[in-house]
Amino acid sequence: MRNIKAIALLVLALLTGLAAAVYATGLISRQGGIASNKVVVAVVDIELGSRINAQMLSTVDWPSGSVPAGAFQDMKSVQDRVAKVGLLRGEAILEGKLAPVGTQGGLSAVIAPGKRAMTVRVNDVVGVAGFALPGNYVDVVVNAQQDSGKGEQGAQISKTVLEHVLVLAVAQEASRDDTKPKVVSAVTLELSLEDSEKLDLARSVGTLSLVLRNQVDKDKVETAGITKSQLFAEKAIVPVSTAAPAAAPKQRVVAARPAPAAECVEVIQHAVRSLNCF
Repeated sequence: MRNIKAIALLVLALLTGLAAAVYATGLISRQGGIASNKVVVAVVDIELGSRINAQMLSTVDWPSGSVPAGAFQDMKSVQDRVAKVGLLRGEAILEGKLAPVGTQGGLSAVIAPGKRAMTVRVNDVVGVAGFALPGNYVDVVVNAQQDSGKGEQGAQISKTVLEHVLVLAVAQEASRDDTKPKVVSAVTLELSLEDSEKLDLARSVGTLSLVLRNQVDKDKVETAGITKSQLFAEKAIVPVSTAAPAAAPKQRVVAARPAPAAECVEVIQHAVRSLNCF
């Protein structure tokens, strides 16, 4: 009886092992049948503006049905190209993440066509306590004296002169992967040529401040700025004359003349007494 049970358990184990082997063989054969292509990926973290060389690249098998658009299959096609965004290790190299062929490395490679890069001095307050990092967007506010038009300085005003400006770099760093605030002495902004002229004039006539804004908020708000009197809600004061009021013209008072004395005669008639005056 015991032998029969042992034989049954042995047969069951053999059948289970055979089934597992068949399943594994089928799984491997199915995986081997999936079509794949070679895709160039980064083997190290690549910072924006860096020139790519062979030591930064490798190729991996990528399922043919999910190869991303713009991917490269040959590493030679990527060598000496410049990254215009930061690339992480293991990330596929795509055409849209590279600067045009022939672009030299550095910050100039990441400036959008038609744009300019301009650097302004900042401090821990103007630079939004170091939170204005590469890849963030800011507004630029200038505080200056208005021109009265008579060669004299007018009221002091704060006015937003530029909106939704991209921060390209802080100091000499252009990496967008770091999220820690950095207090620096200069910030480089990406501007159109017209906005570059506005910023150059604004920093020469007053003091600048950066206002950090949400990255997805692209709405622009037109403001007239605010002056000191508006800030403190000062009311216009009506001037009051300090001269003594003019004296009212004197009126001539004419005394009433007394009525002339009347002549009276006392008359007694029929025992009735009366007084008649003339």
